[in-house]
Amino acid sequence: MKNLLMVADSEHDANMLYTVGMFVPDPFIYLRLRGKDMIVMSDLEIDRARQQAPHCRVVSLSQCQQKLRREGRKATGYAEVIRLLLRENRTDRVYVPGNFSYGLALELRKLKIKVKVKPGNFCPEREQKSADEVKKISAALVMAEVGLAEAIQALKLAKVGKQRRLIYRNAPLTSEKLRSIIDTAIMQANGLPANTIVAGGRQGCDPHERGYGPLRANEPIILDVFPRSQKTGYFGDITRTVVKGRASEAVRRLYDTVLRGQEAAFQLMRAETQTASIHQAVQALFIREGYKTGKHKGRMQGFFHGTGHGLGLEIHEAPRVGATSTGVLKPGHVVTVEPGLYYPEIGGVRLEDVALVTNRGPRNLTRFEKILEV
Repeated sequence: MKNLLMVADSEHDANMLYTVGMFVPDPFIYLRLRGKDMIVMSDLEIDRARQQAPHCRVVSLSQCQQKLRREGRKATGYAEVIRLLLRENRTDRVYVPGNFSYGLALELRKLKIKVKVKPGNFCPEREQKSADEVKKISAALVMAEVGLAEAIQALKLAKVGKQRRLIYRNAPLTSEKLRSIIDTAIMQANGLPANTIVAGGRQGCDPHERGYGPLRANEPIILDVFPRSQKTGYFGDITRTVVKGRASEAVRRLYDTVLRGQEAAFQLMRAETQTASIHQAVQALFIREGYKTGKHKGRMQGFFHGTGHGLGLEIHEAPRVGATSTGVLKPGHVVTVEPGLYYPEIGGVRLEDVALVTNRGPRNLTRFEKILEV
């Protein structure tokens, strides 16, 4: 599998960004032939590529196309350029990632190029983060914490109006408004917000509900913030659950149980630990406390998502920590720890920090405090 091929833009494809190390908005060709990296760039990008991707041999797309025309070939698309480069390197077979374009694969096969999908992760080395990558994730986490801090401050300053509705600067404080406060702070910190969650009351019982409408006092509000650094492409991810005013006893007990579940999971975030066993331990703790998981009146309640996921150039990447996940933790894994409990008659509670797995045990990369009432 020495001969690898990708055709993608590096703004959206994590493997391409990881391999090349520069943002390019349009799809381009990457080849690894006999262990050496090559990228084929347009005239628009070629000079920048030589500066920002010095580990790659940079080939001119226009020169390749000119060479094909001199050979009398009418078609000079990506498939023909790839065949030309493979022919010059005396090979006719490549391995591609699972998300490779089916149409381009068919074109290459028509040109007698053998295309096979590389089994497993295309860049397995992405799973275990280097010290530099950990710094980049930590910087993205700071961006998330900046946004979260602005949200907490807005909630602290909010007044309680009729029907427990929150008022901020003489206007209703809605999920949309609080989300815009978070997202604005993230952008000012050079981050890119995406689908920030501000879900109050029953809305918080759907873990991926972004939230809408007025926020109210005395009920839990889930704040889940996961920006991407504009500079590096790495993600941060943090969740806190807060109540403006007084939390009910049921919410307090739910919150304390989730916090204990998170602490238990953190202690298990050690090298060589089976990922599924961590989730099972959290689930068992919740059951012992009387919080069962299952369908009730047609909808799920309890703890019905995974305990965590890998974090890096994608918001969700390997390894997964859930009921059906496989594999073991290894030093360098960066994994979220985000148990939650959701009951429509109470509300939802989720807490999320980020763990770095080391040979000495887990290290919490998240610094933001946990306070229920604000």
